[in-house]
Amino acid sequence: MNFNVKEEIIALTPNWKGERLQDGRPYVEDKYLEALKHLTLEEVWKPIFVKGYESQFEGRLHTLHDDGRKLIGRAVTCEFCPTRPDLHETMFNIGMEEGRKGNYNQWVVDSLIEGDVIVADMYDKIYKGTFLGGNLTTAVKAKTKTGGAVIWGGVRDVEQMKKVEGVQVYYRGIDPTPIRDFIMKGFNTATKIGNAIVLPGDIVFGAGGGVLFIPSHLVAEVVDGASKTQVKDMFGFEMIAENKFTTAQIDRNTWTEEMLNLLMDFIEKDDRAMSYRGLDWTLEYDNARNGDPTDTQTAL
Repeated sequence: MNFNVKEEIIALTPNWKGERLQDGRPYVEDKYLEALKHLTLEEVWKPIFVKGYESQFEGRLHTLHDDGRKLIGRAVTCEFCPTRPDLHETMFNIGMEEGRKGNYNQWVVDSLIEGDVIVADMYDKIYKGTFLGGNLTTAVKAKTKTGGAVIWGGVRDVEQMKKVEGVQVYYRGIDPTPIRDFIMKGFNTATKIGNAIVLPGDIVFGAGGGVLFIPSHLVAEVVDGASKTQVKDMFGFEMIAENKFTTAQIDRNTWTEEMLNLLMDFIEKDDRAMSYRGLDWTLEYDNARNGDPTDTQTAL
């Protein structure tokens, strides 16, 4: 076996049809990462959940900064297990043959490029499981510019980490011990973070106290879907306040043609909705006319 294999990454992400990075990960365009900065966790989560991707969120994490900043970027995944002498010798020798330097976690940091976010499954190891400290956080910032990390394990040197400008890290716990007694068993492979499953190139969306991992092939659809949710909420609040529609009507997944027509008029004429002009509402109109089989209850 080898680490971070381009052909394996491509095989793991067959639904992605666009451009890829040099290592084979899907390349989700920067314009989508920028658009995500203006969306909320619930707005982004809903279009994924209704498509059956129900294991993409994990909320049992601490954040390096609690100032509301988001963490958005392309996932570089890695997974680890407890140490075992023969396995460590095998895996470490593979890394050495590939020209990797330092310890396993340094191999991951060394691979980063701009826009990346580390997603590391340290099997909830905190004591001697401190994947990042002050030095490596500085390196992450230098390589990714705007990235950070999601660590299902520990961190150390938190005071130093907080001084690294522009970085956000989600982690399970803090311990002063250096990282020890662990083995990398996967690098840019399918990785589990708590209750969530992550593939290399997924978009990490850390906000609202948790992290959502957006499948790369759904990002464009998610951004449009979240934008639709935003403008529907803006319009819906007004309709409820004016007693034109009930909350039950507004909260339905599928709106009637009458409601959609009023929404289109609102988007066209209200300056607050200017940024939402150009969205394609064909599917919503089709569902209104023919019925949406998934609309068995009020909107999520």
